[in-house]
Amino acid sequence: MSTVPPKVPAVLVLEDGRIFRGSSYGAEGTALGEAVFATGMTGYQETITDPSYARQLVVQTAPHIGNTGVNAADAESRRIWVAGYIVRDAARRPSNWRSEKSLDEELRTQGVVGIEGVDTRAITRHLRERGAMRAGIFSGADVLSDDARLVEQVLEQPSMAGLRLAEEVSIDRAYVVEPADHGWAAEPVATVAALDLGIKAMTPTHFAQRGVRCVVLPATATFDDVVATGADGVFMSNGPGDPETAEPQVELLRRVLDERIPFFGICFGNQILGRALGFGTYKLPYGHRGINQPVLDRRTGKVEITSQNHGFAVDAPLDGPVQAPAGSYGRVEVSHVSLNDDVVEGLACLDLPAFSVQYHPEAAAGPHDSAYLFDRFIELILTEKQTGTNAPGSPVQEVN
Repeated sequence: MSTVPPKVPAVLVLEDGRIFRGSSYGAEGTALGEAVFATGMTGYQETITDPSYARQLVVQTAPHIGNTGVNAADAESRRIWVAGYIVRDAARRPSNWRSEKSLDEELRTQGVVGIEGVDTRAITRHLRERGAMRAGIFSGADVLSDDARLVEQVLEQPSMAGLRLAEEVSIDRAYVVEPADHGWAAEPVATVAALDLGIKAMTPTHFAQRGVRCVVLPATATFDDVVATGADGVFMSNGPGDPETAEPQVELLRRVLDERIPFFGICFGNQILGRALGFGTYKLPYGHRGINQPVLDRRTGKVEITSQNHGFAVDAPLDGPVQAPAGSYGRVEVSHVSLNDDVVEGLACLDLPAFSVQYHPEAAAGPHDSAYLFDRFIELILTEKQTGTNAPGSPVQEVN
């Protein structure tokens, strides 16, 4: 008669001394990072493989995790990026025709330390009240230290503010995603140079499905690297870390704006556009993470349900348009705002062909309300190609 092996004890330790006890999930050992919560009810595999979660311990607010297993097709990048994983009820076995292995097995294979059987509602409420904070998951032999020593280990790690992480998660060499590989039968309509600051696989796929050749470049790419691709437009992706550390990317984008090359940024790319225009950025108390975040498009009056994953935001006036504080970039306005807390969720340049959003229009596993933004960028590129470079100071044709 088979017996179920005893569960290995594990603890989640927060920097303020709060401790939650559960059982080991995934690999055993120690995981240190910033504790944050993600509110998505589905798409846990896309969450853990999102590079924007690098150095973070992710609390899933959905209570039951792992029921559909994992598969190669749904991964958003080449590996799991979460530093640690926190769930309440881990599925005992996956049950889905697409499943190739269990989530627990995949976490162990990739050495990701997790914890199950903890009160994720209580953890979420605590983070919501106190803010995202440094934390650690300890299991196996590592859990035997006394609580005071575990808290010391948590406090010894750096905070997320001031961390430069995009280069850590980016690719080492460029690659190209061709439209022909994603069902596009005609010649490419344009070429986009995409800076990988933590890009998700669905982003170049969305471009390719619309006939755009996407040349993905490392985070360390220069303006000359961008020009060498023959790009008609430039894209900057999502990614982890503090935007205050992204000075090389800010300077690159300023060169792009100076040359009036059409630009589109998402998430980290939105923060970089904000900094390039002269606005500041700041750390949110607990961030926006999940696939159910409501955003108002102020131009159309429509509300989009969006996928988000960011702990920093742009500090720009909501009562625009205003003159960009830096350079000669003309007027800029906040195009999108969060309906939960009025955080800036998008920027639009009115005298340059450039815009950005703080959320994820490439969202997988959803929602798909914002996929039109790829079409908006492509139309902006095609308009620029047809009319040539606009005269300095002339307004850019708005694309709805």
